[in-house]
Amino acid sequence: MAAVKIDLIHIVSNAGLMVQFVLLLLLFFSITSWAIILIKYRYIRKAFRESAEFTDFFWKSRDLSNAFAKAKQLHGSPLARIFRIGYVELKKMSQSGSQVDSSASQSAGGKNLSLNSRFTGTDNVKRALRRAINTEMTRMTQMVPFLATTGNTAPFIGLFGTVWGIMNSFIGIGQRGSANLAVVAPGISEALIATAAGLAAAIPAVIAFNFFMNKIRIVESELLSFSADFLNIIERDILRLERRRS
Repeated sequence: MAAVKIDLIHIVSNAGLMVQFVLLLLLFFSITSWAIILIKYRYIRKAFRESAEFTDFFWKSRDLSNAFAKAKQLHGSPLARIFRIGYVELKKMSQSGSQVDSSASQSAGGKNLSLNSRFTGTDNVKRALRRAINTEMTRMTQMVPFLATTGNTAPFIGLFGTVWGIMNSFIGIGQRGSANLAVVAPGISEALIATAAGLAAAIPAVIAFNFFMNKIRIVESELLSFSADFLNIIERDILRLERRRS
């Protein structure tokens, strides 16, 4: 195993400048991709764990103020973050609704005015949740496109190094006028290493990209479902309150 490592180091150190540049570029893509993979894996795992914890607490508690206090503790959950934004918007709606109720009670048609203002406030909550979901999706997909870029470009960069190495091999054959193995082997070795490096950078990046995009789609579906359920709870509470007042 040690002999293989020494041979690889020897081949790379004796490669041409262009092939060395290609290998350095592929090394940059590989290191950056693995850093992104580790960062996003930890981020998404934490998001799934804390979102599941918040969902269980929310449906067991059914108290929005307690759920808000719990959501503030779960900093890694996108579900908790959009709930906090929706809850804050709901509090603003409640405060403005109480002010409208006090002024509307002094005028004719006050109940209709109050009802309209409350459903207008519900639209504000809906827009706030939609903006929060878009923000979370942007945060979730951040840096992931670089993996797709690596998967798409690294094989071609390696192929360029391959072509360059083979081209140098044929130039060496022409200069020496000999096609023996000692003349051809170095250039072919450079070419094969460039190809292998391109594939080594691209394959993990493609696998990780598909894995992360699948997880992100699941998170997006959960955010949309929770947002719809949260809005249904708010609208039911508003209708129940209006029936009591009427």
